[in-house]
Amino acid sequence: MHVKTVSHSWQNFPYKTFCFFLLGMLLLSGTEALAHGVAAGDKGYIQEITGVNLLPFMYLGAKHMITGYDHLLFLFGVIFFLYKLRDIGLYVSLFAIGHSTTMLLGIYWGTSISSYVIDGIIGLSVVYKALDNLGAFQRWFGFQPNTKAATLIFGFFHGFGLATKVQEFELSKDGLLPNLLAFNVGVEIGQLLALSAILILMGYWRRTASFFHHAYAANVVMMAAGFMLVGYQLAGYAVMN
Repeated sequence: MHVKTVSHSWQNFPYKTFCFFLLGMLLLSGTEALAHGVAAGDKGYIQEITGVNLLPFMYLGAKHMITGYDHLLFLFGVIFFLYKLRDIGLYVSLFAIGHSTTMLLGIYWGTSISSYVIDGIIGLSVVYKALDNLGAFQRWFGFQPNTKAATLIFGFFHGFGLATKVQEFELSKDGLLPNLLAFNVGVEIGQLLALSAILILMGYWRRTASFFHHAYAANVVMMAAGFMLVGYQLAGYAVMN
């Protein structure tokens, strides 16, 4: 389903709150948080501990997902027009499979590229999903990309982004695999918690008469947020190179 109607009204409270919250979150959070950043305290902890530490790594994984604005924006776009739990479960599972695969393999095998490049691609994933919700591909190019394949592929990039960032720290080889698996479990727990909150808010919003009137503008705001993410990374890449 795509947006079919356009409204310039700002009278609906949930919609207006979402727009201001989204823009404020992006402007105030800073580039580190938007680029799979790891807090200074967590960074030191990751570098110092050795051996198997399942619960701490689960906590760190959940914290990363809940504070990962790029992840949440993409998931928000993915479920925007999904109403059946079966469909939501399918798309979220595809994203989780992609995210988990490249995160685990990337860290374990030590595969990485510039974090600015990968996070720029992640920003583009948000732009893609907003355009898809707006039906832009059908209008502009006369075809509809495979949304399931796109969700899986962008899941690979999201996971690889975290793997690239985590590899900047010197993780102990002692207990590495169990810790990575625990971290991934934490990421999925965080994803479920964040998704539950998004679904509750979306459920209230969808019951309002103005949902479809404001859906167009909401996706335009999401697309602008994706371009902001890309802009942050391009600026960072230019400064560092």
